[in-house]
Amino acid sequence: MRVGVDIGGTFTDLITLDAGRLRLHKLPSTPDNPAKAMLDGLAHLAGGLERVTQVAHGSTVATNAILERKGARTAFITTEGFRDLLWIGRQNRPDLYALYPQITPPLIARADSFEVSERLDHEGNVLLPLTGQALGRLAAQVVMGAYESIAVCLLYSFRNPTHEKRLREALVATGAYTPSQIVLSHEVLPEFREYERASTTAMEAYVRPKMSRYIGVLRQKLPPRATLHVMKSDGGLLSAEAVQQRAAHTALSGPAAGVIGALHLARLAGFERIMTLDIGGTSTDAALCVGDVPLATHQQIDGLPLRLRMLDIETIGAGGGSLARVDAGGSLRVGPQSAGAHPGPVAYGRGGTTPTVTDANVVLGRIDPASFLGGRMALDVAAAERALAALGAQIGRDAAAMAQGVIDVVNAHISRALRRVSIERGHDPREFTLVAFGGAGPLHACEVAAELGIPLVLVPPHPGVMCALGLLIADLRVDISQPVMELATTDAIARLRGQQAVLMKQGRLALLQEGVAEAEMRFEVSLDMRYHGQAHELNVPLAGAIVRSFHRLHEQAYGYALPERPVEIVTMRLRAVGALPVPTFAPQPAAPHTPEMPVIDGVRRYARAELRPGARLVGPAVITQEDATTYLPVGWEGVVDGYHNLQLGRAPFHH
Repeated sequence: MRVGVDIGGTFTDLITLDAGRLRLHKLPSTPDNPAKAMLDGLAHLAGGLERVTQVAHGSTVATNAILERKGARTAFITTEGFRDLLWIGRQNRPDLYALYPQITPPLIARADSFEVSERLDHEGNVLLPLTGQALGRLAAQVVMGAYESIAVCLLYSFRNPTHEKRLREALVATGAYTPSQIVLSHEVLPEFREYERASTTAMEAYVRPKMSRYIGVLRQKLPPRATLHVMKSDGGLLSAEAVQQRAAHTALSGPAAGVIGALHLARLAGFERIMTLDIGGTSTDAALCVGDVPLATHQQIDGLPLRLRMLDIETIGAGGGSLARVDAGGSLRVGPQSAGAHPGPVAYGRGGTTPTVTDANVVLGRIDPASFLGGRMALDVAAAERALAALGAQIGRDAAAMAQGVIDVVNAHISRALRRVSIERGHDPREFTLVAFGGAGPLHACEVAAELGIPLVLVPPHPGVMCALGLLIADLRVDISQPVMELATTDAIARLRGQQAVLMKQGRLALLQEGVAEAEMRFEVSLDMRYHGQAHELNVPLAGAIVRSFHRLHEQAYGYALPERPVEIVTMRLRAVGALPVPTFAPQPAAPHTPEMPVIDGVRRYARAELRPGARLVGPAVITQEDATTYLPVGWEGVVDGYHNLQLGRAPFHH
């Protein structure tokens, strides 16, 4: 049995492909021990852990360790004179007008940062040798600190890794450390920009021990024959064993799985240009896809740069559990603080007292308390009303008006996130389909789409477990990069084309280690390019007229091109992809009909499980199912397509 498992801040979602049939399960997360909810869910869904054969897992362990500062006690070693590299950074001001800007401190304290006497030049030539005496002094200092993990980032080591390798050998020789406890920057990120390389290396060292322990617990609990894969931040899977050495690659794994699943289902329904809206209990994730998932190499987590390939996703602190409050000026605020899984929204009856977005939806009748989580979880509507009434009393509003205000505020936050991934990047949202998922995504999608002029909302058959489904659809992926730093001359491009074979051999070996058959392998080679003198790059496939392609992509991204200016190649990249079996979905014939459903307080109530392809829906309506609720506002209509998606639009809606 194959199972996809996504652990969120509020709920843990599981979906399985068993004998060709999808089954799902949703249960509250256990933040203190994320593995507990996962293992309980697997046992429930499979009828016993012994039936599980394959698990694909989206993990928040690395993310939470960074955000909560609960990673390993880590040392940082760098070239003499660069001890403060992590603290100085790029000297960017997060708030231009703040007299005392709050700079995010690095994961490793200055007291735990060490220097070693050595130096390479920008081509990797040795300027100052690394002596045995220098190694001995450093090793003695580090051993005294009893660190759990060590990050090593020497200047220009991506050109010549010899000194970093000698450092690891010296530390292992002390008997205090194993090779896996020592993270070398040339292995994590063999690219220039010392600060970003140092930050990424520090992040890997900081989260690796915790991730390794977590994976170890899962391996012990799962049957020996069961394979375990973990989603990386770029939307690809990697074996649990490999992830133990690449923990930082999982920092944004959960949201990535949702985008992978949403794009797959949207393509089946005939939509290639989509915007994704994933609203969970704690956060909202938005992305824009034009035929493929969007990738970026410049991301931050809690203000710290993580320079690894990952999906380009905009995340904000707005979800079903986001707390509502009135500030000192009498204005209503929603989020980013969340009620989380415990105590959760007031309506959950677990001790929560501050109203949330979920409570507002309950009070407005947009969530049916009788069918929440398939009827397995009772909701206390009266408690939610009391909490919102108490909040409203601060500004002279009743519970219903306050609930609507909470929805309006959170919708404004969500709309801004969608604008950032579309309008601010040169895309017109009116040309896209909004794919809504997550437990709360379909509740807010239509109103947000109306705000942005998006003509169509697509709600998949199982929106509340889309991230878990994406884990069953994802491929295995391995990324390899090498620095170039040359002008894009004809000779340089020809030489790089010849070097493709070397990278592809490395990728092939990596996929073979993952158990991928050669017939299932695919390789994509690309170049990071920029105009000479620029600070940032664009990724261009290594095919066809490469320089011309760069000019075209630059104009698309920034609105202009400079064809007369020399172009520089910074990095060559290989993506090695190993295809895995994915669930197949066959369309069913649609028979147009209008189902008869009860009307309560002027709102139609549809049970999603009873809707057949061709069914037409009219708002205002609430469509309930076990894993999510969809709200169809006044003036909106919809239809169920052959894949059981809900296609929703403004009336008159023509499918």
